[in-house]
Amino acid sequence: MEINRLKLVVYILGSLLIYGASSAQADFPEFQIEIKNNRFIPEQLKIPAGTKVRLRVINCDKTPEEFESYDFNREKIILGGKEAKILVGPLPEGEYKFFGEFNPGTAQGVLIVE
Repeated sequence: MEINRLKLVVYILGSLLIYGASSAQADFPEFQIEIKNNRFIPEQLKIPAGTKVRLRVINCDKTPEEFESYDFNREKIILGGKEAKILVGPLPEGEYKFFGEFNPGTAQGVLIVE
């Protein structure tokens, strides 16, 4: 009987942990950027100042790209046909550049934080 109670308690606590982690992640506003023909679309993206946001970066190309920003300290390789979710901020007002490390001549963008 004691083992069944322990299993029930572990199950309930585990469920709460999983629910808490998934709902906490869902609370951030999400903004989408696509990679097409080695370019970011849109090249300029406005996000709110002082708010943590999630960037959903979708690589529509067949080749990988590395999303990178020195300005807001993020780096993520995104395989062709895949996507990544990147948490950013909260950031003060300003402009923050990002680029594709594998195609720096064409894959460039800026977050405009207002």
